Amino acid sequence: MNARSFPFLSALFSLALAISLLSQSAAPPSLTLLSRDGRRPLQIVMAGDQEFIGLDELAGVFQLAVHEESFGAITVSYKGKTIVLTPDQTLASVSGRLISLPAPPVRRGARWIVPLEFISRALAPIYDVRLDLRKPSHLLIVGDVHVPRITVRYDPLGAAGRLTIDATPRANSTVTQEGEHLTIKFDADALDVPNPPLPPPGSQSSPGLVQAVRVVDATTLAVDLGPRFAGFKSAAQPVDTTMRLVIDVVAAQTETTPAPQPAPAPDLPGAPAPSELPPALNPPSASIRTITVDPGHGGDDEGVKGAGGAKEKDLTLSVARRVKAVIEGRLGIRALLTRDDDRNVPIDERTAIANNNKADLFISVHLNASRRRSASGASIFCAAFDQAAHATAASSGAERLPTFGGGLRDIELVPWDLAQTRHIDQSTTFAAILEQQFRGHVPLADTPVDHAPLRVLESSNMPAVLIELGYLTNADQEKLITGDAFQNAFVQAIYDAVVRFRDALAEAATQ
Repeated sequence: MNARSFPFLSALFSLALAISLLSQSAAPPSLTLLSRDGRRPLQIVMAGDQEFIGLDELAGVFQLAVHEESFGAITVSYKGKTIVLTPDQTLASVSGRLISLPAPPVRRGARWIVPLEFISRALAPIYDVRLDLRKPSHLLIVGDVHVPRITVRYDPLGAAGRLTIDATPRANSTVTQEGEHLTIKFDADALDVPNPPLPPPGSQSSPGLVQAVRVVDATTLAVDLGPRFAGFKSAAQPVDTTMRLVIDVVAAQTETTPAPQPAPAPDLPGAPAPSELPPALNPPSASIRTITVDPGHGGDDEGVKGAGGAKEKDLTLSVARRVKAVIEGRLGIRALLTRDDDRNVPIDERTAIANNNKADLFISVHLNASRRRSASGASIFCAAFDQAAHATAASSGAERLPTFGGGLRDIELVPWDLAQTRHIDQSTTFAAILEQQFRGHVPLADTPVDHAPLRVLESSNMPAVLIELGYLTNADQEKLITGDAFQNAFVQAIYDAVVRFRDALAEAATQ
């Protein structure tokens, strides 16, 4: 589909699209809209810890008709298609289909504001041009603009080093050396680099080779080379929906150069020793394309708190970030976090993130507590379903919502708490693999694999597990869990389990 021309963008924006980066200043936040006509900032309004946007601003940008009906609802119309919003309700009707928003619409003076997710969950389904909301980058892509997400990783290889640069969706690139820099030009309209690594993680382990990776312009990265750099070779190959570029940098050898020592563990959690690195261009199976990692708790919900002051919400986020880094960096699999900062995400929204992004695997990370101070060890939980749970779902009743034109209607909601039932066998298989990978590497509880009626798992429409890393109420375990070595051991075990589970799915598909 060809991108439409938008009247709100003037000829002033005919220059090349600029790189998408997180805002460098604290205020005011904005959402950057990118289209073939250029770029435009849209104001973000904060309400609590949620990011909202004005319906009036969206109406002006996307030619929407917004009306406040006499029966209390707000209708948003576009070319005969209608969205019905209700104050104080997170459910909305999109052309007769129910969707859920993380927060209800809010009146601010004379205007209504809606959560940013309104764009992807409500507006995108009725709009005639692609709308791609990338909330972590505060980026909204309109039309057929090609804006790949870029991730950069560095692995020391003794006296040499390896840069791995992933572009998702695929974008070809050209690497050239210009003096003390490598220039990487991407075949794209712009780049989405949420967290440019300056310097790249792991480069401290091979000083003098790669000093920094920086953004040059809308489609170009530069690698600043150190005094020990002598040469490079590069190769690219598609890995599922990602184009992976691998650049091996070689150090100059001199008489005073000491013999290479075994490289220390790179900053990337759980990365193997250099001699054990997998082949750089070995594409993984396509059986798992997206993984959602859910760091439990957050914001005012601290979870368990250890006697030494460690908080569950902080530790789960630390481990989840490491899991995301190793999954994306070494497997080329898309990894999403349900939160990447200190905020409280409702349980239903955590599951919705996985379901809406069609994740193939859901991993929720938590820590345990017990009145017995001696209780210790990791546990893995799968969802449990019993007759009582099914009866509760069956008797949940109908939801009464306003309809366009007035009146109310009863709508039978899909019992999402049964979504996991079709995946419970695969969830149990993955839990068993996790237990095997944990053994010998991290302490396990007396019952390492169990089932429980956990809401965050029951509504997951994919294989799903919840991992309790250990007991913060155990002072010895608190000291272990807060350490990098212990967290890296967990991350390595989770990574190995994902690889085995992926391979098992691929093997089963061929039988």
